[in-house]
Amino acid sequence: MSTEPQHERIDMRWSGWGDPDAAHGLPGGVKLLLTAVLGRVPTARPAPGTADVTVTTPPLADADLAALAAVVGAAHVDAGRETRMLHAGGKSTPDLLRRRQAEQVAPGVVVLPGSENEVAAVLAVAGERSLAVVPFGGGTAVTGGLEPDAGAHRGVVSLDLRRLAGLAALDATAQEATLWAGTTAPAAESALGELGLELGHFPQSFEFATLGGSAAMRSSGQNSAGYGRFDAMVTGLRVVTPTGALDLGRAPGSAAGPDLVRWFLGSEGAFGVITQVRLRVHPVPEVRLFDAWSFGDFATGADALRRVAQLGTGPTVLRLSDEDETAVSLAQVGNIGKALARGCSAVVLHEGPDGLAQARREATTRVLREAGGKPAAEKLAVSWDRGRFKAPYLRDALLDHGVFCETLETATTWSNLHALKAAVTGALTDGLAQEGAKSRILCHISHVYPTGASLYFTVIAGLGADPLEPWGRVKRRANDAIMASGATISHHHGVGADHAPWLEQEIGEVGVRMLRAVKAELDPAGIMNPGALLGSARAAG
Repeated sequence: MSTEPQHERIDMRWSGWGDPDAAHGLPGGVKLLLTAVLGRVPTARPAPGTADVTVTTPPLADADLAALAAVVGAAHVDAGRETRMLHAGGKSTPDLLRRRQAEQVAPGVVVLPGSENEVAAVLAVAGERSLAVVPFGGGTAVTGGLEPDAGAHRGVVSLDLRRLAGLAALDATAQEATLWAGTTAPAAESALGELGLELGHFPQSFEFATLGGSAAMRSSGQNSAGYGRFDAMVTGLRVVTPTGALDLGRAPGSAAGPDLVRWFLGSEGAFGVITQVRLRVHPVPEVRLFDAWSFGDFATGADALRRVAQLGTGPTVLRLSDEDETAVSLAQVGNIGKALARGCSAVVLHEGPDGLAQARREATTRVLREAGGKPAAEKLAVSWDRGRFKAPYLRDALLDHGVFCETLETATTWSNLHALKAAVTGALTDGLAQEGAKSRILCHISHVYPTGASLYFTVIAGLGADPLEPWGRVKRRANDAIMASGATISHHHGVGADHAPWLEQEIGEVGVRMLRAVKAELDPAGIMNPGALLGSARAAG
C-alpha cells in the first residue's frame, strides 16, 4: 500500500453545483407546483460563464508567485484567471447569486502543495509576505467560509489540497484508516471498498466533498443514525499550523487533558491546515434494506422517530419530511395528484449482516407502527437513495428560472423541536412576506439522536431579480429566531462568515475569547482564513 499522496478530484462548475453534464431543467411536476404556489415561473436565464464576467481581483505580484513556486514548484502555482475563479468561494445560494454578477472577486493565486512540509513552507511564505491562506478541499462549503477574504493582508492564497489525496495507512484489526485530507469522499469509499470496508459518510455534498473539509466543517452524513456524524468517526488528525505541526489522537480513549482533536474539528481552516484524518471504518454492509413510511402529520412522524432513536433499534438512515417537502418530492417524480394531498413521508434504511439487519428492521417496524406510521411503497425510499445527491442541481435550475431557493439547518431537543420549527418557519414566512415574496417553506428531520434532532429547511420564494439583500434580511430574522429558541446556529453547515455574528450568542463571550486565544497562539499573524469562524469586517457588516 502506497503512503504517498495520490491525485484525485474533479472541479465543480464555477457558477453552479457539480458536473456540468449532470445539470438539468425543472421537472414538469415541479413547474406545475411552483405555478400553483408562486404564480408565473419566469423563462430560464442560465448563469454566465467565466468568460462573460470581469474579475476585479488581480493575481498576486510576481515576487509573491516566485516565492511560492520556490517551495512547491512552479507547476503547482496557478495564477490563471480560470483557476482562480474556480476557487472564488463555496456553493451556497448567495455564493451562486454572486457568480451571476458582472464583476467577480477571486483569490490571487491557487497553490497545490504535495506534502506536509510544502504546506508548512507555504504558510511560512504567506506569513512573511502578509498573504491570507484559505484551505480549499472540494469547494462545497455553504456558509461563506471559502470567500477570498484577505482581511488585513495584501492578497489571498487558495491552498488547494487535491495533491494530498489517497489512503495513507490501514489498521485492519482496529478498523481504522488514515487518509490524506484532500481525498474526495467517493475516492475514499472506492479505496476502502477494494479492501471490503467503507466509511459510510454520505453528506449531500458526497460526490465532491473531501475528508479534510468534512473534518474542518464537522459534517454530518445522511447515514448518521447508524454511523454517527463525521466528527464521531475521527480518531486522529495531523494538522499543520503557522507555528508548528500536531499529530493528535493516540488511543480510543484518553484522559490526558482536554481532547485537542476536537479543537480542530469545526475549526474551518482558521487555526491551520488539516493534512491527514484517521477514521473509524467498518465492513461493507452485506444487505441494505429500504422502507418508506407515511404519517398523518409532522408531529406524529417526529414522535415516531424519537421513539426509534431512544430505543436504539439501529437504522442507518432515519428521515422525516413535513407535508410541504413531501409534496415537492412527489411532484419531482411526476406524481402531482399525491403531491396535492397532505401527509408526511419517512425514509428508513437498515444495513449490515443479513440476520442482524433484518432483526433491526423488524424492531424499527414495530415501533413505527405503534406510533401511527403506515408502510408505503419501498420504491419511494429507493428513489430517494438514488437521487439524494442531485438536489443541488434542482436548486440551480430554480435559480435559472428566477426562483430563489436556499437551505438552512439547526438542531434542538425533542421537547423543543416543534416550537423551533414553528419559530423558524414563522420568521422565514413573515420576513419573505415583508419583502413582497410568495414562498413555500419545506422542512425535514435529517439527523436524530436520543435527546433531539436536526431540522433542515428549504426556502423557495419569488424574491425578484436581485434577491441577495432581501434574503440577507430574511436570513438574519431566521438566525435570530434560532437563537431565541435555544437551538444551535448550525448543526452541520458550519459557521463560516455567514453565521459568525451569532457565534458569541451560542458559545458565550468566554468561549469566543478561548477561540481567539488559540488562534493567536497557532496563527499569530492572522493569515488563516480571516473571514471564517471568528468573522471579519465583511461578516460583521
